[in-house]
Amino acid sequence: MPPGVPRINTLGPFKIVQTPQLVIVLYETTANSAFRQIFTDGRPLPNDPQPTWLGYSVGIWEGSVLKVDTMGFNDRGWIDTGVGHPQTEALHVIERFRRTDFGHMEIAITIDDPKAYTKPWTANLKVRLLPDTELLEMACENSRGIEHMVGK
Repeated sequence: MPPGVPRINTLGPFKIVQTPQLVIVLYETTANSAFRQIFTDGRPLPNDPQPTWLGYSVGIWEGSVLKVDTMGFNDRGWIDTGVGHPQTEALHVIERFRRTDFGHMEIAITIDDPKAYTKPWTANLKVRLLPDTELLEMACENSRGIEHMVGK
């Protein structure tokens, strides 16, 4: 199953594509190469978004920081890999993407899920930027029928 937000930002390379009304994040190392849309056209979060693994995201610029507000998650994911913090459909994530210098970015994350936690909590993720690289295709083959795969 695909990882949710913010966990997906920790699993490998991703590429950010920015247009005036939309930021697209392409993820390499997830099941079947996932993508995320962050709408920056001024729309509000919908009242009742279709639940998905990555939720529904809107973003605004606060100076040089992209603030991304996401909700509309399904209740089948986990916030992280190592500790296994759960999430529910009430999850609300706020991320603040900030470039700290030419080759680095920091993502400040606020998790608010009143069905799983007594109060909101925060985490920081430091990301190394590789602007001149290309993403590779990733496909999940599972392990069923591996003996039928070419070259095996």
